[in-house]
Amino acid sequence: MTQGLVTSSPQTSSPQTSSPVVIDTNIVLDIWVYQDPATPPLINALEEGKLQWLATVPMREELLRVLDYPHIAQRRNRDGVSAEAVLAHFDRLAKIQAIAPKAPYICKDEDDQKFIDLAVAHHALLLSKDKQVLRLTNRLARLGVAVRQKWVLCDS
Repeated sequence: MTQGLVTSSPQTSSPQTSSPVVIDTNIVLDIWVYQDPATPPLINALEEGKLQWLATVPMREELLRVLDYPHIAQRRNRDGVSAEAVLAHFDRLAKIQAIAPKAPYICKDEDDQKFIDLAVAHHALLLSKDKQVLRLTNRLARLGVAVRQKWVLCDS
């Protein structure tokens, strides 16, 4: 099973034609708390405007809450990563959207529904590692939403 998304050639990835993406909280943690070595291409794509990160205020609130979970705070403290720094990345790169209407497919994990709803409303790529979200991959594809666990840039 392919877990990455292959994009078209670089000339189609200008800010005017950027692809919308919804990024769940676990992927955000992978980027700025755990500093997963697989995430720099995603960060670059966001910073270069190849991807447009769509989010809502409740997504930011969830991130703020999760950053203070004891095991996450311990990791942040160990690595010298402040919650404020993570939120600053979110605020700089995420484009805040209105809360989306409920999608036709419901996730068993209520906390993940907001990510699905926003991705469906904008026909956006949904980056998530959540098992309940991944179970909806085929159904969401019918609505124009690709669900992936990571994003990979390929120039071919």
